[in-house]
Amino acid sequence: TAIHEAMEQQTISVAKAGLVCKLNTRCSVVAACNPKGKFDPEEDIAVNVALAAPLLSRFDLLLLLIDNESEARDRRVCSHVLDADSAKARA
Repeated sequence: TAIHEAMEQQTISVAKAGLVCKLNTRCSVVAACNPKGKFDPEEDIAVNVALAAPLLSRFDLLLLLIDNESEARDRRVCSHVLDADSAKARA
């Protein structure tokens, strides 16, 4: 993929109108993704997000944010958000 080339070789190849250019890249990449289904803590991260291990290895940091299922907590968060929004509307 194009992002893999940019992260691995620090270049991007562009082909337009019969011309092929190789451009240097100097940037940082911040990416986010969701699991390909229900997150399985027993599986490797590459399997959970359906991305190739060589691509994932190019990132310096992988941060997992896992939402453990809890209906009671979800209700409290939802109520807080709705209360804060309605309080802002009244102000």
